[in-house]
Amino acid sequence: MGVKKRIPWAGIESYRGKVFTGEWPTFPELIEISVDRFGERPCFTDFEGPGESKNTITYNQMYQKVQQLAKWMVASGIKKGDRIAVTGKNSPEWAVTYLATFFAGGIVIPIDNGLHEAEAGNLIKTSSPKIIFSDDEKKGYFRNTFAEIPVYSLQPKETENYVYNLKFDGEVEMNEPVKEDDTAAILFTSGTTGIPKGVMLSHKNLISDCFIAQTNLDIYHTDVFYALLPIHHGYTMQAAFICPLSVGAEIVFGKSMAVTRLMKELREGKITIMLGVPLLYNKLMAGITKGIESKGPFVAGIINALGGISYFCKKAFHFNPGKKLFKAVLMQANIYTLRVAICGGGPLSSDVFKKYNEMGIDFIQGYGLTETAPIITLNPVEHFKIESVGRDFSPYEEMKIIDIEKYSTPGERPIGEIVVKGPMVMQGYYNMPEETAKMFTEDGFFKTGDLGWMDSEHYVMLCGRAKNLIVTGGGKNVYPEEIEDAFQMFSNIQQIVVQGYDTERGEEIEALIYPADSVFEALGMKRESAWNSKEVSELIKADVASVNKNLQPYARITRTTILENPLAQTTTMKVKRNYKK
Repeated sequence: MGVKKRIPWAGIESYRGKVFTGEWPTFPELIEISVDRFGERPCFTDFEGPGESKNTITYNQMYQKVQQLAKWMVASGIKKGDRIAVTGKNSPEWAVTYLATFFAGGIVIPIDNGLHEAEAGNLIKTSSPKIIFSDDEKKGYFRNTFAEIPVYSLQPKETENYVYNLKFDGEVEMNEPVKEDDTAAILFTSGTTGIPKGVMLSHKNLISDCFIAQTNLDIYHTDVFYALLPIHHGYTMQAAFICPLSVGAEIVFGKSMAVTRLMKELREGKITIMLGVPLLYNKLMAGITKGIESKGPFVAGIINALGGISYFCKKAFHFNPGKKLFKAVLMQANIYTLRVAICGGGPLSSDVFKKYNEMGIDFIQGYGLTETAPIITLNPVEHFKIESVGRDFSPYEEMKIIDIEKYSTPGERPIGEIVVKGPMVMQGYYNMPEETAKMFTEDGFFKTGDLGWMDSEHYVMLCGRAKNLIVTGGGKNVYPEEIEDAFQMFSNIQQIVVQGYDTERGEEIEALIYPADSVFEALGMKRESAWNSKEVSELIKADVASVNKNLQPYARITRTTILENPLAQTTTMKVKRNYKK
């Protein structure tokens, strides 16, 4: 079955030659188009009103705030190409600052609010912004450390320096408008010690990816997006900020993953499209499953049977009765209004993927990198493949698999490195021409560093990072991420990293495991004194044995190390993989 072809940018074509003249609009041009089309519709929402009440501003109101701030920036001396840093929790103020930077002709530097002060300071030194906008928690540090750079607040406590109160009432000549090939943003990837690696993305990179990604997913001005993951990250920035702005949808900014706050925002925000990572969706489904199992085996059996019927209907007839069948369950979980759930940041367990679809929620996976703005594959709702991270966007991008002979085990899947070419591929790394050159093939394809394979319909199956590949003593290739994914539904395991270790027989497979709190609760023990106890070890090793049964002999875990302390994570809840040897 083929995937339907549509032109997501058809709605802006009438503005071509009037508002924009390039191949793609710039950010300011896109915002002007959306304001003209959807001015009175809700744009930005948060729950920062009295008693955590709901606050919403329309597209017209957002535009007024953006214009006011952009004028103030120019009056304060910002020139075209100057850099402006913004760091803080997700908020309308963060978004207004981001957009105003473009109207002032600047380049935005989104900085991870979760970084330690010294790490954030390193990014400021590297990017040399003319202005810093910050939440209150790091504002003092920036002022003390970078006295020459003015620091303004994204929070209203500091009235005079609060971003919404910055205005210039006189006349000012605005800077020359940005062009589509101008750098829009510099996004720093993980690795913030030493010389940080900043990904330069142009207006064309970000806006083209926004519209091209929509060839595999319909989104509407009536949708309500939930920006829960940190918005500085390319995944959230594109999928829960830029994409909804392009169609006039509403964006609800979430600031915390605390369960009570999350449930409130899902319920009162009436979210229709949610972005998440595997850990978040696993937790949500674990709560739903626990509620179903509490009804007893008979009821649980009926619900499971209905789920199977619902999933069959969706795959065979593209009709999913799950929303009606599971209304009560979805209402209790505050996700009844959810139309689409998108998972990124790593493959999700097939069981979880299937359960969301059974319940009437179009659950899909995507894949991309910061260097590709970031989305380069997405599963179409009407023709998804549960084992895939999505279909590519041909003919709007080119993707292929290279070095298959290097990364494949003879007689098994044709695995190689994924490379891509298209308008979403970065301009390069900031002030790193040699590093940039290394990332491209001789024929101009960007090397993702990820291993996978592609089927005849251009769906990508992801295996893991090339640099993490384990080659066993017998010459077999093992992809540690695939083994880690097999543990996603094991409630005893909170974190796992799979890596190789040296033996006399060559490299074998080790699992570093941080047990879940529930393990110690079930045993009636405290983690501090029991993390390396025999009882905990037996529970964890039983789970490892269960997974090992389904692995090829050469890929089985032969050493399990239980950890006393949790593994370091990024703000998108990926474990930082720097533990090997």
